[in-house]
Amino acid sequence: MFSFLRQTTSPPSVTHMRLDGVDVAIAVRVSKRAQSFRLSLPAAGPLLTLPEHARWADAEAFLHRHRHWLAARLPRASHARRLEAGIDIPVRGILHSVVATGHLRGRVEAVDTDHGPVLHVPGDAAHQPRRIYDWLKSQALSDLNRQSLFHADRLGVRVTQVRLRSQSSRWGSCSSTGNINYNWRLILAPPHVLDYVAAHEVAHIVEMNHSSAFWATVERTLPDMERGKAWLKAHGRELMAWQAPTSEA
Repeated sequence: MFSFLRQTTSPPSVTHMRLDGVDVAIAVRVSKRAQSFRLSLPAAGPLLTLPEHARWADAEAFLHRHRHWLAARLPRASHARRLEAGIDIPVRGILHSVVATGHLRGRVEAVDTDHGPVLHVPGDAAHQPRRIYDWLKSQALSDLNRQSLFHADRLGVRVTQVRLRSQSSRWGSCSSTGNINYNWRLILAPPHVLDYVAAHEVAHIVEMNHSSAFWATVERTLPDMERGKAWLKAHGRELMAWQAPTSEA
């Protein structure tokens, strides 16, 4: 049983737990409608839901009791996808073969060939993951900046800053001041999915909640929002399996 006494520690937005030797990020959400703690596994990753006035210490104890349940349902580490030459990786929803150029210098380039789209990557094998990652982030930042400004203009709000993160449990977050963080993996999804997340986060500048008014705001700037939302629900875990180089994970 947990206490509904006034909290002395506010819950974090994300907490971490070590499971089978892997650090797992778990998103934390406070819900006015929740009557008890709930641990779930949506497409974006593990989610711990708390009643509005529950103590964080009780939430941590609940999470600890259910660590085996969570570990049994998370994708195993062997399912993680690494950025390296020789793989196929989706870019804007289209599979590209990653091919090492054999040259130490040069830029990562996406090219169309007779055998399909190819991502040419220079550098030695040790540096190629970082080169691929940096290129994907630059592409993601370009697309997300563009779509964020597009939806901000439609909704009459101002986006202050767009940044990229490597979260394992969420696609984006937005502050009331217009600072938006996005997950770099969105560049792997089809463009309409990235567009949906951009519309979602920009709409939070208008409504800092997930009320019916918020969803109406998303739909106002993106009438086709259900398409991207459904894609993420069906395929989000596949995107989350792609891992940034170790120093950025």
